[in-house]
Amino acid sequence: MAAKKDSPFLMYKGRPLVRSGDTIYYGNMYEKFVIVMKIESMRPMKDLELPGRVNVQLMNTDPMVRPRDRVQNKATKQGLWQALELASVWLDRALA
Repeated sequence: MAAKKDSPFLMYKGRPLVRSGDTIYYGNMYEKFVIVMKIESMRPMKDLELPGRVNVQLMNTDPMVRPRDRVQNKATKQGLWQALELASVWLDRALA
């Protein structure tokens, strides 16, 4: 999960990963689809707070689509790792 030299964003499997509060955006906003992950709960681990339950949504980025029709797929996963893996698969299939 290392960032490229010329990219200002953290990259995961070749796509940008941007966090804003409890919301994580995965993918390029200029492509047809992007993933939105919302952290719903946090769990303690030693002296850290880790994401517990994460809501994952595959969103259409077309501005002509009504906001309620933009969500193409959604799921809830335990932990950020499972959410990122699901997001990666969904995005690969949607953009293929």
